[in-house]
Amino acid sequence: MATPKHIVSAATIVLNDKHELLLIKGPKRGWEMPGGQVEEGESLSAAAIRETLEESGILVEIERFCGVFQNVEKSICNTLFLAKPIGGELTTSPESVEVGYYKVEDALQMVKWSNFRKRIEMCLDPTQDPFFIEF
Repeated sequence: MATPKHIVSAATIVLNDKHELLLIKGPKRGWEMPGGQVEEGESLSAAAIRETLEESGILVEIERFCGVFQNVEKSICNTLFLAKPIGGELTTSPESVEVGYYKVEDALQMVKWSNFRKRIEMCLDPTQDPFFIEF
């Protein structure tokens, strides 16, 4: 039997004290929440914090675990956390050509991938926690 090969990622839905949502604009997928692959020996929450800092320049504190989206066919598990900013400055990176905070309604319109939009909406609704979505 072959050793399973899965990709595990961690992303944050970051709301500031003005109830604005942090988005990054990637060079390929457009506007989305910050996040990326979990490295060996790294916790899910530490990966979410690291990826957010790397992609946006914003240091966050995790407030709660929201849930998992699993792409069964591609063996990818995307974990999602609600977070708040606690430091840093908005900065682009090789993974983000633009970054910023936007009103939630505007941000949801900016995110063109419906799957990503659904993730954000579910994380912003505490009655959905924790969720597990297979697709």
